[in-house]
Amino acid sequence: MKSSEKQVLINNLQEQIDSYNHFYLTDISGLNAADTSELRRLCFKQDVKLVVAKNTLLRKALENSGKNAGELYDALKGNTSVMFTEVGNAPAKLIKEFRKKHKRPLLKAAFVEESTYLGEEQLDALIAVKSKNELIADVVALLKSPMQTLLSQLQSGGNTIHGVLEALKEKE
Repeated sequence: MKSSEKQVLINNLQEQIDSYNHFYLTDISGLNAADTSELRRLCFKQDVKLVVAKNTLLRKALENSGKNAGELYDALKGNTSVMFTEVGNAPAKLIKEFRKKHKRPLLKAAFVEESTYLGEEQLDALIAVKSKNELIADVVALLKSPMQTLLSQLQSGGNTIHGVLEALKEKE
């Protein structure tokens, strides 16, 4: 491969790294053509972009990108495919679901919510990662709950006072 062709691939990888908020480094070697095709279809359905890349080119793309992903360099060994996504836990769920029937893909590392996760044992932690919007919704719900309780208590208290006044009025 010519140097100019490599540079084009590096630039394409860098653009994808910069444009997606989250990406996973996986190993899909050992999957036959039918299984790989099935994995690609699942990725497409869940808006996950699956790209196979050479480790040296991927490393250069990571170095040139705006992401602080230096800890991922150690995972760039053997066969590497990259799963790009906008939803942080989507590839983790996809991998877990796909592995119910197959032995691969294996999780090598992930860059999710500006944090790095290294190793296969991080898969369950990545499934539990909530997106920024989910966290904001949780905070809003927590802040809203005491206010709703207070309002309902005030309303029930008002009804009780109103009931007592009505009862006194009827006695007279």
